[in-house]
Amino acid sequence: MTFAETQRSRSEDRRISPVFWVLLATLGTASWALATGYGSARFGVFLFVVAGWVVSLCLHEYAHARTALHGGDISIGAKGYLTLNPFKYTHALLSFVLPVVFVILGGIGLPGGAVYIERHRIQGRWKHSLVSAAGPLVNLLCAAVLLIPVGAGWLDDTSVFAEIDGHRLTVSPLAAAFAFLGLLQISAALLNLLPVPGLDGYGIIEPWLSLKTRRAVEPFAPYGLLAVFALLWQPEVNRWFFDLVYSTVELFGVDPRLSALGDFLFRFWKN
Repeated sequence: MTFAETQRSRSEDRRISPVFWVLLATLGTASWALATGYGSARFGVFLFVVAGWVVSLCLHEYAHARTALHGGDISIGAKGYLTLNPFKYTHALLSFVLPVVFVILGGIGLPGGAVYIERHRIQGRWKHSLVSAAGPLVNLLCAAVLLIPVGAGWLDDTSVFAEIDGHRLTVSPLAAAFAFLGLLQISAALLNLLPVPGLDGYGIIEPWLSLKTRRAVEPFAPYGLLAVFALLWQPEVNRWFFDLVYSTVELFGVDPRLSALGDFLFRFWKN
């Protein structure tokens, strides 16, 4: 392979996928519709949240991959992980389908996780920890981008409103959509940072554990996420977790009731 061919191959490995551009276009269109009051506000919120959620999942996985590339795993590009194409990831079902289903069913930001990183190529415990931390940090950054404008009142527009069962809402549906999607980012980050095998939180501390401990924990990794969600189905645990999520949302100056309204509008098939 010539130098020019090598450069072209690397460029293609990092070219943003048309799939991601379509997701961004959908997100932008839904934002415009909500901002101008065009069409159904409830369906607009649904479209905005689903598109925004999948975009954030792509960015989450991209952050893992990009950090791994800089850490020493030069195989990342050839796997298509830098194109932001959700179909390039190892387990599209786990990283995208199930998270969207959980958002629709329960309003929970299910952590994804399906980039295969060749860890033996990465040297140094700090680099390994940073690769695992990169995804949740992106979720926190997305939360800040969404919640800061809401908390600052930049999306307040009383001229654009939604009507539910003949009652006019006093807040902008766009602000409610931002608040709910921001809440999902917070929930995903908090869940992913739990030091549970199979989640990024465990990946952060794993390099610092003894070999004996890592080997003892390894068989439980495939069941870590299932155990977390089994706990979340318990009313007391669920209440405690969402109290923490809403308290974090409040740190951005956002009324938790606005996130709850966004959740309500999102489920346009109900009520």
